[in-house]
Amino acid sequence: MKRILYIFIAVLAFGFASCETKKEKELQIEEAEEITSDDSINYLIAQKENELNDMVLTFNEIQDGFNKINEAQGRVAEATKTADESKKDAILEDMRNIQQTMELNKQLIANLQQQLKEATTMNTVLKESLEQTVATMTAHMETQQAQIEELRKQLAAKDITIEQQATAISELKTNVSDLSSENESRARTITSQDKELHTAYYVFGTKKELKNERILKDGDVLQQGNFNKDYFTKIDTRVDKVIKLYSKSATLKTPHPAGSYTLERNNKGQYVLRITDPDKFWSISKYLVIIVK
Repeated sequence: MKRILYIFIAVLAFGFASCETKKEKELQIEEAEEITSDDSINYLIAQKENELNDMVLTFNEIQDGFNKINEAQGRVAEATKTADESKKDAILEDMRNIQQTMELNKQLIANLQQQLKEATTMNTVLKESLEQTVATMTAHMETQQAQIEELRKQLAAKDITIEQQATAISELKTNVSDLSSENESRARTITSQDKELHTAYYVFGTKKELKNERILKDGDVLQQGNFNKDYFTKIDTRVDKVIKLYSKSATLKTPHPAGSYTLERNNKGQYVLRITDPDKFWSISKYLVIIVK
């Protein structure tokens, strides 16, 4: 996995040193025609830095996930060398954590692919290089998944060995498929609970729109118990950290700690909310309401 990190660092170094083609510069200037010449340059520089920063953070989170999976795999592999009943709970806990981290990494990689797709200031060569790095990460994830499936098979066989040591063969009632189904069901439940802990909801709209959905009343938000929850977008706070507001006016109406986010304009002068500290940002409210014009 270090090779992937080296590739990414090399790509970033190349990207910062590269110059956009004449055509790409012209397109960027056209997109910023609503803003003054000096401001357009500043916006383009800031947007490019923000896009790259977002991707760096996502790459780091994926890398951290890979490392956690490798560490847990190592512990499970070592524990399965012996038929020690006392290690069974620890093994199952590690396998559940591996599954949760795998699911999170899949979402983060999908998010990274979307970030690349929507990047507007990145030159073509850098974009293609980053796409190749994402492809390498995807291949690594698939390899890890195959390794985990093999580990599951070994655990199933080990469950039989442990059970047989404690119970006479004639009394053995539980087969491998039953144990596997039970463990997978338990893992799905825990994964679902974990995802729910990291679920949040956001909405942005004009005052009129939010009033119509009973989200805003007399300047206050979410004061009515019958506000339209279906009007909100559901997100995973570990994955979704950038919200484009498509407006030149934006005001947060729900309480979120200062220093946990930034509200910036893109090259078109439209606001983008960047959540820099998700745990802190969502600590007061799992609902985010923004008034735009």
